[in-house]
Amino acid sequence: MSTTTKRRGRPEAPVTARTSNAASPPLRRYGPRVAWTMTASGWSANQFSALLGAYRTETGLSQSAVTGLFAVYVVGLIPGLLAGGPLADRYGRRPVTLTALGLNLLSTCLLMAGAAAPGCLLPGRFVTGVAAGALLAAGSAWVKELSSPPYDPEGPPATAAKRAGMFVSAGFASGGLAAALIAQWAPAPMVTAYLPHLALAVGAGAAAYRAPESLPARARPGAAVPAATDPVPWSRFRRTILPLAPWVFAAPTLGFVTLPSLVADGLTGWQTVYAGVATALAPGCGLAVQPLARLLAARHRLARGTAGPLTIALGLAVAATAAATAQPWWALAATAILGAGYGLTLSFALTEVTALAPRTALARLTSLFWTLAYFGMFAPYVITALSTAFGAPTLLRSGALLAVLSCVLFWWLNRSRRAVTPRCPG
Repeated sequence: MSTTTKRRGRPEAPVTARTSNAASPPLRRYGPRVAWTMTASGWSANQFSALLGAYRTETGLSQSAVTGLFAVYVVGLIPGLLAGGPLADRYGRRPVTLTALGLNLLSTCLLMAGAAAPGCLLPGRFVTGVAAGALLAAGSAWVKELSSPPYDPEGPPATAAKRAGMFVSAGFASGGLAAALIAQWAPAPMVTAYLPHLALAVGAGAAAYRAPESLPARARPGAAVPAATDPVPWSRFRRTILPLAPWVFAAPTLGFVTLPSLVADGLTGWQTVYAGVATALAPGCGLAVQPLARLLAARHRLARGTAGPLTIALGLAVAATAAATAQPWWALAATAILGAGYGLTLSFALTEVTALAPRTALARLTSLFWTLAYFGMFAPYVITALSTAFGAPTLLRSGALLAVLSCVLFWWLNRSRRAVTPRCPG
């Protein structure tokens, strides 16, 4: 009897951490494959950000209108996050992630239709936020679990914790730059700038479609065998995440949404390309700073949590100088520093959330973190609304002071527990 016949006649052996099968792809590939859905999410968010100037010139929308459209993304994102996490913990990571990816495609189609029917822009941005929120909540948990044993027995814990953040940052960086370059030189820019995301989202869906569900059926509420419910350490979450989370996205969005409009007078004819470069620079520096983040983590678990807001404070101080002088190069320098602060803060927060969350609440706790982080995306709208009364340089300097105070609060809340709280991996 052939080997194939024998295998048909018996149950398939369970997959163990060291099992390999030549007929199927290595299990460790599932994590990166699913992580492309995170890249699609980040790309969809920032492709619009890089086109803010183009929408002002091509459609005649005011600065407050386009900034408001940017903020509508957050309005949709928060319910997407708050619903996506519990749904992923109840029904599984896979169905929620793939459904959210379908919504992500729909949102881009609505934005493309907005070139002829501007009324489609508002629902397009709202659906973009809903889809991105559900993708971040369910996808982050799915990527983390597929990057850990038994699916990836050789994956370092630090990589599993941060892989979703790295892939979404790559989407943030690439999406804005690609959209800006297309809008600068391609015909029908308000349509063609969105085509790369359609291709990316379809490819990400194809790559993730065959990935397994990582949440065991017994770990879901209502399962035949009730899962043990580990308590969520809310006190530690409040101490370590609450003071820092809003800065995760306040920092880069101030760099690529607010600063390009403040230095636009020195960018005649190049506003869209400049906005695209700024959109890529902030998350790009967030990725580039990861070796430093690992070095700081090796010295002490809380070092990144302290370095992040201090770096953001420095970036806001430089941003105030750029706003006062209207110098594009100062604005790019500020954006790079803000991006580095974003990378340090995000790296610490994702590692911390993964370390403290029990498996049955991982998606829910992750979605709560992303919700708090995305509140920071209202910062550009606040600067725009208050700048006529107080001036952008003054507001940016005030933001730098707030970042320093956040760092002090973070240190004070955790100072007496540094010796007793276990170190998180990388």
